[in-house]
Amino acid sequence: MIQPVVHYGIHFLLPLVVALLFFKKHWIKAYLIMLCGMFIDLDHLLANPMFAPNRCSINFHPLHTYYAIAVYVLLLFPKKTRLIGLGLVIHILADSVDCMMM
Repeated sequence: MIQPVVHYGIHFLLPLVVALLFFKKHWIKAYLIMLCGMFIDLDHLLANPMFAPNRCSINFHPLHTYYAIAVYVLLLFPKKTRLIGLGLVIHILADSVDCMMM
């Protein structure tokens, strides 16, 4: 029961906290950009079955591989891509919690 709360809390609340703390002037824009990191879950459409409650997404789905994660971390450095990089890294962090709680 606690796993979905932690998982979705990280997905939705952590970007909000980051936006409010570090992007005060444009926190709504920052929050929405970081939420776009959720789109990498579209790679779940390639899995069979599409959803498996006890499956670790990390290194299973194409956009959740270690190579993709390395790119997401690199996106943190240029100012122009920092917000999307933050959203993607936070997304991976949320998904990695599932792997630890299994």
